[in-house]
Amino acid sequence: MPRPATTPAVLVLLLASLVSCLAYAAESTPRPRARDLGVPFDGTPGPLNAITDVEGVRVGHTTLISGSGKLVVGKGPVRTGVTAVLPRAPADMMDHFAFAGWFAQNGAGEMTGTAWVEESGFLEGPVMITNTHSVGVVHDAVIAWRVAHGPADANDFWWSTPVVAETWDGWLNDINGFHVKPEHVFQAIESAHGGRVEEGNIGGGTGMICYGFKGGIGSSSRKLADKYGGYTVGVLVQCNYSGNSRQNLRIAGIPVGREIPGKEPYTGLSSELAEGGSIIVVVATNAPLLPHQLKRIARRVTLGLGRTGAVGGNGSGDLFIAFSTANAAASQPGHATDLKMVPNESLDALFAATVQATEEAIVNAMVAATDMTGVDDHEVRALPHDQLRAVLAKYNRLAH
Repeated sequence: MPRPATTPAVLVLLLASLVSCLAYAAESTPRPRARDLGVPFDGTPGPLNAITDVEGVRVGHTTLISGSGKLVVGKGPVRTGVTAVLPRAPADMMDHFAFAGWFAQNGAGEMTGTAWVEESGFLEGPVMITNTHSVGVVHDAVIAWRVAHGPADANDFWWSTPVVAETWDGWLNDINGFHVKPEHVFQAIESAHGGRVEEGNIGGGTGMICYGFKGGIGSSSRKLADKYGGYTVGVLVQCNYSGNSRQNLRIAGIPVGREIPGKEPYTGLSSELAEGGSIIVVVATNAPLLPHQLKRIARRVTLGLGRTGAVGGNGSGDLFIAFSTANAAASQPGHATDLKMVPNESLDALFAATVQATEEAIVNAMVAATDMTGVDDHEVRALPHDQLRAVLAKYNRLAH
């Protein structure tokens, strides 16, 4: 596909993104994951136990951390970012859309572009995740990125309705300071890669809280047995729900939250706000599913949340989207396309994989997260690994 000449401004942004990505790669050290601590889970994970086990799927992050102490709106402290999930490599994503379906367990949140996903059955670009008050800038930046990487005549790229989702990080982050900029969105997209998915305090999950502990980004996958098609299901979450509901937290079926005492966040907020929060879940699969089947997959995410103790509070935005990398030619115009699909009677294994991977992705996010201090010295502690292991051992639930 012909592409427009790159402007000096774009070159500057891309160079800044490259420098930031290299700096992060040099500093990044893999954090332990739930299975490393002996947490048992149902199902068989893929090689990476991440959404990137679905071939072609890529994940990128931009993480913004600066400042400390008293909140000064517009200056910080800053604890936020952007995460991008690409269903295909950027060059392929522009020409080959992905069948998709979405579901809202509770709608106190935002996921843009879903009216067109519902109507068309396609996800036409990346899924972006950020903080609540940065949805607008991320939305505009994705359109700008697509125009810059689309046809030579920008007028041929007639319209775009990006999928941008959010959770609220205002307890730790200067959320009204609007620190997420277009270049941060470009960086998240351009740096998206396969392989290991960075988890915890990163990207859009930087300032998030889950069950009174530090939350953030987590991922997991399941590989189906050959008799069920051998397909892969991958999940990525940005978990920020059940903020002060530590007593509800269950890991491996054990009421871990009741067993681990500690100061909870949101002490200065009303109980209604403190019990809110949100979670965004992205499900990817290589199984050939049609949009109505992917909507059924997205609904099963709710059961994965339930395994961890979620109740879907009134103030929670629990929004899920599922897409398939199969049927890559389905969106090609001008001719009829032959499609493949898994029969409805054979979906149960995919449903189970979605539930299992969602549960593990949430726990992975909490295990990977670290303590964080943000605006006005608000402190949020991470789930302590030694105490988690001790609780699971007490209930004879350690896998090793």
